Amino acid sequence: MRWLYRLVWLIGALLPMGAQAQAVGLARPDSVVRRPNVARLPHNRFVVQYDSRYSILNHHLTTINGLKLGLEFKSRFRTGAAIYFLSTGVPSRQAKPDNAAEDADAEIRFRYLAAYAGYVLLENRRWELSANLQVGLGSAFVLYAADGGGSDQTPREFMGIVEPTLAAQYRVFRWSGIGTGLGWRQPVFVPIAIQKELNGPVFYLRANLFLGDLIKVLKDKEPLFTQTNMR
Repeated sequence: MRWLYRLVWLIGALLPMGAQAQAVGLARPDSVVRRPNVARLPHNRFVVQYDSRYSILNHHLTTINGLKLGLEFKSRFRTGAAIYFLSTGVPSRQAKPDNAAEDADAEIRFRYLAAYAGYVLLENRRWELSANLQVGLGSAFVLYAADGGGSDQTPREFMGIVEPTLAAQYRVFRWSGIGTGLGWRQPVFVPIAIQKELNGPVFYLRANLFLGDLIKVLKDKEPLFTQTNMR
């Protein structure tokens, strides 16, 4: 490539002084400004998140509570583990056991452990759009009032969960924002009757507090409600 630099330099020598300077600048490889490959985050960070989401089970709006522990990498990838459980029982269509009280209510319940992975598809200083997938293992059972008083439950059914979700996040300030997500929960490895009761859409709308960024803002004595560096 040396002959190419010499050719450009020769052409620059025949041009006026202003254009000559530009030609010489182009001919020198050390003058080329390259954009560095900047990481999304300055360092990997540990994430603890209370994850409350909503779903429609047997035509009832229910809350599924969870706790997530994970790692967000400097790149666009994040992963971790979580535990989820149904906050309240959902009326079940399952056949009642022989020892169930007459006209007794029966509620289906479940809990499971999950591994999750996510990837940030698009982002800027305010917006973030990510695709997420959770795969879990747990159990489901029916809780009912027993004949003669008290309560009983059916044997636990082993259950797998596959849950893809598309999520969006908007930062109102550097340290806070709002997030929303929409996905689908699909039980596997269980009888079809239980699948039909537990599968369905999953959605959430939540307020986000970025504790690490809040600590930095307070430490640097920056205004809490500034829009600096948010555009």
